[in-house]
Amino acid sequence: MKITRWLVFAGLIAIGYGGYQMLPSWYNPFTPLMLNDPPGLVTRWKLKAITDAQCQTLLAEANQQNLISTQRVAPSSGACPLTDVVQVRDFGTVKLSNRFLASCRLALSSALYVEQQVKPLSRQMLNSEVTRIDHLGSFACRNIYHRADGPLSEHATANALDISGFRLENGTQVSVLKGWTQPQTQPFLQTLLAASCQYYGNGLGPGYNAAHANHFHLGMRGYGLCR
Repeated sequence: MKITRWLVFAGLIAIGYGGYQMLPSWYNPFTPLMLNDPPGLVTRWKLKAITDAQCQTLLAEANQQNLISTQRVAPSSGACPLTDVVQVRDFGTVKLSNRFLASCRLALSSALYVEQQVKPLSRQMLNSEVTRIDHLGSFACRNIYHRADGPLSEHATANALDISGFRLENGTQVSVLKGWTQPQTQPFLQTLLAASCQYYGNGLGPGYNAAHANHFHLGMRGYGLCR
């Protein structure tokens, strides 16, 4: 009887292992993250859990595939020291109002977000390609909400980007401030903010508080709080 139970148990393990081996890589939590993995819970977990070395490798691949253009920046000291930081020049065909500093994880997450969400959603919902992203910056050595006391902002470690709007190939300009309440652009902006949960630890917009009325704050802290 005991032998039979062990045989059944071993069979179940073999079946489970075989099923695990047949899982697509993006459903398999034990396979490395790939740039073409579709968004989902497993991909989000992998993106959150990557090591510094894995992030650098994936960011280099993203540069080669023209998903993003970055340049390494030397470490800096001071009140808000920076290490493992790059300057983001553009997202391939999608240009920027200004270059910005970003941690490796912020740069990589943003490259995937633009490629998998911003670009296709603009085509589907606004019938035009996004050609430029306007932003208010990333790195700023300050506390949250510029308070005199309190915890450092994500911006103090180049782990957050504030996006203020998008410019389209057909000449349309979509600002977060005005577009959030306009019928033509509100669905696009709301869908974009909700989609940011797949790539960032937090995404805060006009619905969160007055301080975010004119931008999306996309940061690496937390695990999928977007509102």
